Amino acid sequence: MTDSARGTESEISTEVVVLGGGLAGLTMAAALATAKVPVVCIDQDSPENHQRDDFDIRTTAIAYASMKVLEGAGVWRHMAEQAGPILDIRVADQFSPLFVHYDHREIAVDGENRPFGWILDNKDIRRALFARVHELPELLHLAPARAVAVERDRAGARVRLADGRTVKARLVVGADGRKSLAREGARIKVRRWAYDQSAIICTIRHSEPHGGVAVEHFLPNGPFAVLPMTGDRSSIVWSEKTELVPMYLGLSDAEFVGELRRRSGDYLGEIELLTRREAWPLSVLLAEDFVAQRLALVGESAHAIHPIAGQGLNLGLRDVAALAEVIVDAHRLGLDVGGENVLARYQRWRRFDTVLLAAVCDGLVHLFSNNFGPVKLARDVGMAVVNRLPPVKRFLMRHAMGIVGDLPRMIRGVPL
Repeated sequence: MTDSARGTESEISTEVVVLGGGLAGLTMAAALATAKVPVVCIDQDSPENHQRDDFDIRTTAIAYASMKVLEGAGVWRHMAEQAGPILDIRVADQFSPLFVHYDHREIAVDGENRPFGWILDNKDIRRALFARVHELPELLHLAPARAVAVERDRAGARVRLADGRTVKARLVVGADGRKSLAREGARIKVRRWAYDQSAIICTIRHSEPHGGVAVEHFLPNGPFAVLPMTGDRSSIVWSEKTELVPMYLGLSDAEFVGELRRRSGDYLGEIELLTRREAWPLSVLLAEDFVAQRLALVGESAHAIHPIAGQGLNLGLRDVAALAEVIVDAHRLGLDVGGENVLARYQRWRRFDTVLLAAVCDGLVHLFSNNFGPVKLARDVGMAVVNRLPPVKRFLMRHAMGIVGDLPRMIRGVPL
């Protein structure tokens, strides 16, 4: 439900307030409201701005597990038609003939072959989330609204807005990004480090069908990925040395397409650019704690990792699934959803998994972002060995789908 539908009273009381209306924040709010937990989501931008075609040209890989989270929150049906399935994944070290090939037909989930995931335009994910917001009377979406302070004590939490309103709740969920007001207000320390890489992104159309195959080449300056979308479109995520990025962005369209063809090969046929080109610096952020008094962090408020494995939003949606479960369980038992035991359960569930994945991704970046002969040979041999070991491949495929470990109910397809 939108702000205008519920009025603009100076003090609003709810069970949970989600600070941040991005992809993870709105999914968090939708998941709770679907389970009948009263929730307010505060977004500093307007839905109209979020849904402009030129607001965000990025795309996102939605793993199978994340699809289940979105499905459980009632969002997936609003976006399924725009989702391009990933049926195969081909990973190669530069252009070596030795590579790893993952075929979705080699693994069964619930007795069926499922896509590894899907690629969607961020704008289509946002439109689906806003469509779901309008269906949920337990969700009050305050947008545009800017939070200026988060106050927490043993009795509860209050988020003060720039327009003078206050939102009172038992729990604040910080989903407000890398510069999180919620995290910084709680003085939660973070570890950060930057890579000498930026991600160049754009969407292309091509004359030959992609067949649902995602391709990733590990090049000396960073990974280069071609990700299948609906129709004859693909998303490009090209990690490159930051010092070279202005030169590539300054090329003419024809010259830029030539650089894409040098890295992708000619299997897609003729290529044309569908969007502008943008570049985003790559870095890592890890919060030392995911919780504080009456506060839980999800998504990029808690962690941000290298896109080498395409796990950015997927990691955040696993946070959403775990946190929603512990909140809903407490709410149904009449317990304090912002209590220490509830938050401790969430922290135990999510932080180790996140730190481990961040370390693995960081290791892959350093392992593959070089051209040292002996290391390259070892990489190529390792890929060839993995490609010939079905049990190892099946485990890695399940990991890519997000269906390993202690899975929340939403990921298992069990309603909250």
